[in-house]
Amino acid sequence: MVDTSGYIYLTPEGHSKMKSELKRLKTVERPQIVSEISRARDLGDLSENAEYHAAKEKQVILERKISELEDKLRRIKMIPEGNIDGGRAYLLSFVTVKDLKSGEQIRYQLVSPEEADFDLDRISIHAPVGQGLLGKAKGDRVSVKVPAGELQYEILDVQRPK
Repeated sequence: MVDTSGYIYLTPEGHSKMKSELKRLKTVERPQIVSEISRARDLGDLSENAEYHAAKEKQVILERKISELEDKLRRIKMIPEGNIDGGRAYLLSFVTVKDLKSGEQIRYQLVSPEEADFDLDRISIHAPVGQGLLGKAKGDRVSVKVPAGELQYEILDVQRPK
């Protein structure tokens, strides 16, 4: 279920965070940088004005971030939860696995790359572990190649989002 259509699948929470970030960049960061450019311009000769050039560079970086977020927001698709097969691991599913080497149990949520957060056990469907879990069901065993070697998991449970 790796998407190649260009859509970005987000949870409502992820969509809200992305919209809030865009608003912050436009209403807080952008005016600050415009103010910095104006102050630097008042210092005189722009050809040798390091503050002016630094502020202009920050403006270019900020405008690029704004443009990227606007593009992502145009491509967002929400997945109707009723369409998610609760028995198989798909985008937004919660998957509990047992590491067959250590015996440790881990509960992951499979998410889009934009919402991945390792500290919250939200893994991207494009990451090796996420790809290895996609489409699998309770009882399946999964072998995943990662940079540190190979992980062996048994899927203990798959739950659809609530």
